[in-house]
Amino acid sequence: MLMIRRFLWLAGLTVLVGCAADKDLDEPFEPIGEFRLGHNIVVADNAKFVPPSRRASEEEWETAMKKAIDRRFSRFQGDQLYHIAISVEGYSIAVPGVPIVLSPKSVMIIGATVWDDAAGGKINQKPKQITVLERLSGETVVGSGLTQSKAEQIENLANNAARLVEKWMRSNPEWFVRKEGAQSAATASSKSWRPPES
Repeated sequence: MLMIRRFLWLAGLTVLVGCAADKDLDEPFEPIGEFRLGHNIVVADNAKFVPPSRRASEEEWETAMKKAIDRRFSRFQGDQLYHIAISVEGYSIAVPGVPIVLSPKSVMIIGATVWDDAAGGKINQKPKQITVLERLSGETVVGSGLTQSKAEQIENLANNAARLVEKWMRSNPEWFVRKEGAQSAATASSKSWRPPES
């Protein structure tokens, strides 16, 4: 119930940070230490649907999130492999409303875990819970339910989720420092790594 109340409160917000969630991908960027993306795991089988909302399938969420994570994190060519595991925990995709007066916003909650390939385990033992809002644009200012298809709304949320995961990872630079004796990502094999069950 707490998560549902939080969703409904967030869905009513009308003031969001402007600009597209993936606009920064076209700009110069700094490495995240020695990070290089290994496995990109997304699960959405337990995602909670919070009305009023358009319904989205497990496959729709997993496909969009994997694409967003891959596009954002494949840029980094560090010398150590890390795996990113995302669980979509809940969502509300904005439905058409009355512009300005009632223009619900899309929102999702994800859990993020980073795995160190060389160490063979999780870096953060408890998934980082991240609340993701759609970012303001010319199409979402009056409510994305009126101006965007469901696929566009999901893509918007997925791109913003990936951006927030990067922001969180950058706030923990000690995770990605060079490790003495670690095998180079160029020659390391991650075939022995197994994705999380959850």
